Amino acid sequence: MRIVLIGPPGAGKGTQAAILSRRLVVPHISTGDLFRTHASRGTPLGREARRYLDSGELVPDHITGGMVRQRLTEKDTERGFILDGFPRTVPQAMYLSAMLTGRELDLVVELRVSEGLVVQRLLGRGRPDDTEEIIRHRQRVYHRETAPLLNHYKNLLLAVTAVGPVEEITDRVLEGLARRTARPLSAPQDHADRGMSP
Repeated sequence: MRIVLIGPPGAGKGTQAAILSRRLVVPHISTGDLFRTHASRGTPLGREARRYLDSGELVPDHITGGMVRQRLTEKDTERGFILDGFPRTVPQAMYLSAMLTGRELDLVVELRVSEGLVVQRLLGRGRPDDTEEIIRHRQRVYHRETAPLLNHYKNLLLAVTAVGPVEEITDRVLEGLARRTARPLSAPQDHADRGMSP
């Protein structure tokens, strides 16, 4: 399964990506993790990204895309992947499409949650950079730059309400994916994830 997760900051993309990765037995690919990995290894892409990050600028598409492209050549992505944080813009989506020739996406999941709830969630984390002003600015950036992907991917889009217990949200995604593929997508470890006996 090749899946992209889209949603505003605070929608729970990272949480859902990690669970879906276990349930579908495919890797969770996070751009944040890729940045950290390349930076810690001192790769050419990592050094380039660090220059932008240190100056507070956005990392250009060709660097982020280059990291994703490299990651998608690794053997564990042959069965699929969960992409979290890429693409963030329509140009990035086009870049992704070009690198996935012959391995098209199966589903794009939009995690829907109200701005008010997102603000409440992020303020609850207590991080110093999570002021209400900064959080609302990030929401505006999402609506301006990332939300256009919903129309770009309209034929692959599954909108899921990202409110409620984490497991219920995961089930909504899996049920929608099962409907699209006409087969159940329950992995053997489902019961273990929930702390239930088979």
